[in-house]
Amino acid sequence: MIEPAARSILRLGGRNAERARDVLEGRTEPVVARDAATVMLLRPAAQGQAAVGEDCVEVYLLRRAPSMAFMPGAYVFPGGSVDPRDVRSEVDWAGPDPVVWGEALGAPADLARALVCAAVRETFEESGVLLAGPSRDQVVADTRGADWEADRLALLDRSLSLADLLRRRHLVLRSDLLTPWSRWITPVTEERRYDTRFFAAALPAGQRTRDVGGEADQVAWVEPAEALAAARRGEIRLMPPTAVNLAELGACRGVPAALGERREINAVVPEVVLAGDAVWLTLPAELEYPL
Repeated sequence: MIEPAARSILRLGGRNAERARDVLEGRTEPVVARDAATVMLLRPAAQGQAAVGEDCVEVYLLRRAPSMAFMPGAYVFPGGSVDPRDVRSEVDWAGPDPVVWGEALGAPADLARALVCAAVRETFEESGVLLAGPSRDQVVADTRGADWEADRLALLDRSLSLADLLRRRHLVLRSDLLTPWSRWITPVTEERRYDTRFFAAALPAGQRTRDVGGEADQVAWVEPAEALAAARRGEIRLMPPTAVNLAELGACRGVPAALGERREINAVVPEVVLAGDAVWLTLPAELEYPL
Protein backbone atom coordinates (compact mmCIF):
# COMPACT_ATOMS: atom_id res chain seq x y z
CA MET A 1 0.00 0.00 0.00
CA ILE A 2 1.25 3.49 -0.78
CA GLU A 3 0.30 6.98 0.25
CA PRO A 4 -1.60 8.30 -2.81
CA ALA A 5 0.04 11.72 -2.51
CA ALA A 6 3.60 10.36 -2.57
CA ARG A 7 3.94 9.88 -6.30
CA SER A 8 0.39 9.16 -7.48
CA ILE A 9 -0.86 11.40 -10.24
CA LEU A 10 -4.28 10.05 -11.19
CA ARG A 11 -6.97 7.96 -9.55
CA LEU A 12 -8.42 5.56 -12.09
CA GLY A 13 -12.12 4.83 -12.31
CA GLY A 14 -14.65 2.89 -14.32
CA ARG A 15 -13.43 0.36 -16.88
CA ASN A 16 -9.80 1.41 -16.41
CA ALA A 17 -9.91 0.60 -12.71
CA GLU A 18 -11.73 -2.69 -13.32
CA ARG A 19 -9.18 -3.86 -15.87
CA ALA A 20 -6.30 -2.76 -13.65
CA ARG A 21 -7.62 -4.89 -10.80
CA ASP A 22 -8.11 -7.84 -13.15
CA VAL A 23 -4.51 -7.62 -14.40
CA LEU A 24 -2.91 -6.95 -11.02
CA GLU A 25 -4.88 -9.75 -9.36
CA GLY A 26 -4.09 -12.26 -12.11
CA ARG A 27 -7.48 -12.63 -13.77
CA THR A 28 -6.38 -11.00 -17.06
CA GLU A 29 -3.10 -11.42 -18.90
CA PRO A 30 -1.28 -8.17 -19.78
CA VAL A 31 -0.75 -7.40 -23.46
CA VAL A 32 2.70 -6.98 -25.01
CA ALA A 33 3.73 -3.39 -25.69
CA ARG A 34 4.14 -2.47 -29.37
CA ASP A 35 7.17 -0.48 -30.51
CA ALA A 36 6.27 3.09 -31.47
CA ALA A 37 7.87 6.42 -32.28
CA THR A 38 6.77 9.99 -31.62
CA VAL A 39 8.29 13.25 -32.88
CA MET A 40 8.13 16.61 -31.12
CA LEU A 41 8.32 19.13 -33.98
CA LEU A 42 9.85 22.41 -32.81
CA ARG A 43 10.14 25.95 -34.12
CA PRO A 44 11.10 29.30 -32.54
CA ALA A 45 8.18 30.97 -30.81
CA ALA A 46 6.25 33.42 -32.98
CA GLN A 47 7.66 36.94 -32.95
CA GLY A 48 6.06 39.05 -30.24
CA GLN A 49 4.39 36.08 -28.53
CA ALA A 50 7.31 34.44 -26.75
CA ALA A 51 7.71 35.12 -23.06
CA VAL A 52 11.49 35.40 -23.42
CA GLY A 53 11.88 36.23 -27.09
CA GLU A 54 13.72 33.90 -29.43
CA ASP A 55 14.79 31.65 -26.55
CA CYS A 56 11.26 30.18 -26.46
CA VAL A 57 10.16 27.21 -28.53
CA GLU A 58 6.81 26.18 -29.90
CA VAL A 59 5.86 22.55 -30.35
CA TYR A 60 3.30 21.02 -32.69
CA LEU A 61 0.38 19.28 -30.98
CA LEU A 62 -2.60 17.37 -32.35
CA ARG A 63 -5.84 16.63 -30.52
CA ARG A 64 -6.87 13.03 -31.03
CA ALA A 65 -10.41 12.71 -32.31
CA PRO A 66 -13.02 11.68 -29.71
CA SER A 67 -13.75 8.54 -31.77
CA MET A 68 -10.22 7.17 -31.32
CA ALA A 69 -9.93 4.08 -29.12
CA PHE A 70 -6.59 5.15 -27.62
CA MET A 71 -6.32 8.50 -25.77
CA PRO A 72 -9.45 10.13 -27.28
CA GLY A 73 -9.46 13.90 -26.89
CA ALA A 74 -5.85 14.10 -25.68
CA TYR A 75 -3.30 16.48 -27.17
CA VAL A 76 -0.29 14.52 -28.43
CA PHE A 77 2.74 14.76 -30.71
CA PRO A 78 2.70 13.12 -34.16
CA GLY A 79 3.55 9.45 -33.89
CA GLY A 80 2.42 5.84 -33.99
CA SER A 81 3.40 2.20 -34.08
CA VAL A 82 6.26 0.71 -36.06
CA ASP A 83 4.96 -0.79 -39.31
CA PRO A 84 6.41 -4.19 -40.33
CA ARG A 85 7.72 -2.55 -43.50
CA ASP A 86 9.68 -0.07 -41.37
CA VAL A 87 11.63 -3.11 -40.18
CA ARG A 88 12.06 -4.90 -43.49
CA SER A 89 12.74 -2.07 -45.94
CA GLU A 90 16.11 -0.48 -46.67
CA VAL A 91 16.29 3.26 -47.27
CA ASP A 92 18.99 5.68 -48.35
CA TRP A 93 20.14 7.03 -45.01
CA ALA A 94 21.94 10.15 -43.73
CA GLY A 95 23.17 10.59 -40.19
CA PRO A 96 24.23 8.12 -37.50
CA ASP A 97 23.99 4.52 -38.63
CA PRO A 98 21.47 2.14 -37.02
CA VAL A 99 24.10 0.71 -34.65
CA VAL A 100 24.75 4.17 -33.20
CA TRP A 101 21.03 4.83 -33.05
CA GLY A 102 20.59 1.53 -31.24
CA GLU A 103 23.07 2.61 -28.59
CA ALA A 104 21.17 5.87 -28.11
CA LEU A 105 17.74 4.24 -28.02
CA GLY A 106 18.62 1.08 -26.09
CA ALA A 107 17.55 -1.12 -28.98
CA PRO A 108 19.06 -3.58 -31.47
CA ALA A 109 20.21 -1.92 -34.68
CA ASP A 110 17.34 -3.33 -36.77
CA LEU A 111 14.74 -2.04 -34.32
CA ALA A 112 16.52 1.32 -34.04
CA ARG A 113 16.39 1.71 -37.83
CA ALA A 114 12.69 0.81 -37.80
CA LEU A 115 11.99 3.33 -35.02
CA VAL A 116 13.69 6.13 -36.96
CA CYS A 117 11.78 5.16 -40.11
CA ALA A 118 8.53 5.10 -38.15
CA ALA A 119 9.31 8.53 -36.70
CA VAL A 120 9.83 10.01 -40.18
CA ARG A 121 6.82 8.22 -41.68
CA GLU A 122 4.40 9.10 -38.88
CA THR A 123 5.49 12.74 -38.88
CA PHE A 124 4.72 13.00 -42.59
CA GLU A 125 1.43 11.13 -42.21
CA GLU A 126 0.18 13.30 -39.33
CA SER A 127 1.62 16.74 -40.11
CA GLY A 128 2.72 16.78 -43.77
CA VAL A 129 6.35 17.39 -42.72
CA LEU A 130 8.96 15.11 -44.28
CA LEU A 131 12.42 14.73 -42.73
CA ALA A 132 14.14 13.75 -45.96
CA GLY A 133 15.93 15.46 -48.82
CA PRO A 134 17.47 15.07 -52.27
CA SER A 135 20.93 14.74 -50.72
CA ARG A 136 22.55 14.07 -47.35
CA ASP A 137 22.71 17.77 -46.53
CA GLN A 138 19.42 18.98 -48.02
CA VAL A 139 15.79 18.68 -47.01
CA VAL A 140 12.61 18.79 -49.08
CA ALA A 141 11.56 22.43 -49.38
CA ASP A 142 7.78 22.02 -49.63
CA THR A 143 5.33 19.12 -49.34
CA ARG A 144 2.03 20.93 -49.89
CA GLY A 145 1.28 19.91 -53.49
CA ALA A 146 -1.44 17.52 -54.60
CA ASP A 147 1.16 14.89 -55.52
CA TRP A 148 2.59 14.97 -51.99
CA GLU A 149 -0.88 14.65 -50.51
CA ALA A 150 -1.52 11.60 -52.68
CA ASP A 151 1.69 10.03 -51.35
CA ARG A 152 0.72 10.85 -47.76
CA LEU A 153 -2.66 9.18 -48.17
CA ALA A 154 -1.01 6.15 -49.78
CA LEU A 155 1.25 5.82 -46.74
CA LEU A 156 -1.82 5.97 -44.50
CA ASP A 157 -3.70 3.23 -46.34
CA ARG A 158 -0.48 1.17 -46.55
CA SER A 159 -0.54 0.99 -50.35
CA LEU A 160 2.88 2.74 -50.25
CA SER A 161 5.79 2.19 -47.88
CA LEU A 162 8.17 4.87 -46.69
CA ALA A 163 11.03 3.11 -48.47
CA ASP A 164 9.08 3.08 -51.74
CA LEU A 165 8.22 6.77 -51.38
CA LEU A 166 11.83 7.78 -50.76
CA ARG A 167 13.13 5.55 -53.53
CA ARG A 168 10.64 6.82 -56.12
CA ARG A 169 11.37 10.45 -55.26
CA HIS A 170 15.15 9.87 -54.98
CA LEU A 171 15.22 11.11 -51.40
CA VAL A 172 17.54 10.43 -48.47
CA LEU A 173 16.10 9.85 -45.01
CA ARG A 174 17.63 12.50 -42.72
CA SER A 175 18.07 10.66 -39.42
CA ASP A 176 20.50 13.41 -38.41
CA LEU A 177 17.54 15.79 -38.08
CA LEU A 178 16.18 13.74 -35.17
CA THR A 179 17.32 14.00 -31.56
CA PRO A 180 16.48 11.07 -29.23
CA TRP A 181 14.60 12.45 -26.24
CA SER A 182 12.89 9.89 -24.01
CA ARG A 183 11.24 6.49 -23.77
CA TRP A 184 7.90 5.70 -22.15
CA ILE A 185 6.20 2.32 -21.82
CA THR A 186 2.44 2.13 -21.25
CA PRO A 187 1.42 0.66 -17.86
CA VAL A 188 1.04 -3.11 -17.79
CA THR A 189 -2.67 -2.82 -17.00
CA GLU A 190 -3.67 -1.02 -20.22
CA GLU A 191 -5.53 -2.74 -23.07
CA ARG A 192 -3.32 -0.98 -25.63
CA ARG A 193 0.33 -0.78 -24.71
CA TYR A 194 3.21 0.97 -26.50
CA ASP A 195 6.96 1.11 -25.99
CA THR A 196 7.45 4.60 -27.38
CA ARG A 197 10.67 6.43 -28.19
CA PHE A 198 10.26 10.19 -28.30
CA PHE A 199 12.35 12.30 -30.68
CA ALA A 200 12.73 16.05 -31.17
CA ALA A 201 13.21 17.71 -34.56
CA ALA A 202 13.14 21.24 -35.93
CA LEU A 203 10.53 22.14 -38.54
CA PRO A 204 12.57 22.15 -41.79
CA ALA A 205 13.01 25.49 -43.53
CA GLY A 206 10.34 25.99 -46.17
CA GLN A 207 8.05 23.24 -44.94
CA ARG A 208 4.77 23.93 -43.18
CA THR A 209 2.63 21.74 -40.99
CA ARG A 210 -0.96 21.40 -42.06
CA ASP A 211 -4.14 20.04 -40.55
CA VAL A 212 -4.43 16.74 -42.40
CA GLY A 213 -7.40 15.39 -40.42
CA GLY A 214 -7.71 11.67 -39.86
CA GLU A 215 -6.88 10.72 -36.27
CA ALA A 216 -6.74 14.38 -35.15
CA ASP A 217 -9.55 16.92 -35.09
CA GLN A 218 -7.45 19.96 -34.05
CA VAL A 219 -3.80 21.00 -34.41
CA ALA A 220 -1.81 23.84 -32.90
CA TRP A 221 1.65 25.28 -32.45
CA VAL A 222 2.01 26.18 -28.77
CA GLU A 223 4.68 27.04 -26.25
CA PRO A 224 5.17 24.18 -23.76
CA ALA A 225 4.40 26.39 -20.76
CA GLU A 226 1.14 27.53 -22.35
CA ALA A 227 0.05 23.95 -23.04
CA LEU A 228 0.81 22.94 -19.45
CA ALA A 229 -1.05 25.96 -18.08
CA ALA A 230 -4.09 25.11 -20.23
CA ALA A 231 -4.00 21.54 -18.93
CA ARG A 232 -3.88 22.76 -15.31
CA ARG A 233 -6.96 24.90 -16.03
CA GLY A 234 -8.75 21.87 -17.44
CA GLU A 235 -8.96 23.36 -20.94
CA ILE A 236 -6.98 20.58 -22.65
CA ARG A 237 -6.07 17.00 -21.79
CA LEU A 238 -2.45 15.88 -21.65
CA MET A 239 -1.27 12.35 -20.95
CA PRO A 240 1.63 12.01 -18.47
CA PRO A 241 4.36 11.38 -21.10
CA THR A 242 3.24 14.44 -23.09
CA ALA A 243 3.15 16.63 -19.99
CA VAL A 244 6.59 15.58 -18.76
CA ASN A 245 8.18 15.98 -22.19
CA LEU A 246 6.58 19.41 -22.60
CA ALA A 247 8.04 20.50 -19.27
CA GLU A 248 11.48 19.32 -20.34
CA LEU A 249 11.19 21.14 -23.66
CA GLY A 250 10.07 24.29 -21.87
CA ALA A 251 13.29 24.30 -19.87
CA CYS A 252 15.37 24.54 -23.06
CA ARG A 253 16.53 27.96 -24.23
CA GLY A 254 15.51 27.75 -27.84
CA VAL A 255 15.38 25.15 -30.59
CA PRO A 256 19.17 24.70 -31.01
CA ALA A 257 19.53 24.10 -27.28
CA ALA A 258 16.77 21.50 -27.32
CA LEU A 259 18.26 19.66 -30.29
CA GLY A 260 21.72 19.87 -28.75
CA GLU A 261 20.61 17.96 -25.66
CA ARG A 262 22.57 14.76 -25.13
CA ARG A 263 20.11 12.75 -23.11
CA GLU A 264 20.41 9.36 -21.46
CA ILE A 265 17.36 7.41 -22.60
CA ASN A 266 15.99 5.27 -19.78
CA ALA A 267 12.54 3.71 -19.96
CA VAL A 268 9.88 5.36 -17.84
CA VAL A 269 7.17 2.84 -16.91
CA PRO A 270 4.22 4.33 -15.01
CA GLU A 271 2.77 1.82 -12.57
CA VAL A 272 -0.79 1.19 -11.49
CA VAL A 273 -1.17 0.26 -7.83
CA LEU A 274 -4.00 -0.73 -5.53
CA ALA A 275 -4.44 1.28 -2.34
CA GLY A 276 -7.46 0.01 -0.46
CA ASP A 277 -10.51 0.68 -2.62
CA ALA A 278 -8.59 3.04 -4.91
CA VAL A 279 -6.58 2.36 -8.06
CA TRP A 280 -3.80 4.87 -8.71
CA LEU A 281 -1.55 5.63 -11.66
CA THR A 282 1.91 6.49 -10.34
CA LEU A 283 5.19 7.81 -11.69
CA PRO A 284 8.71 7.19 -10.35
CA ALA A 285 9.28 9.44 -7.35
CA GLU A 286 12.35 11.08 -8.89
CA LEU A 287 10.43 12.18 -12.01
CA GLU A 288 8.99 15.68 -11.84
CA TYR A 289 5.36 15.77 -12.92
CA PRO A 290 4.21 19.25 -14.00
CA LEU A 291 0.41 18.86 -13.64
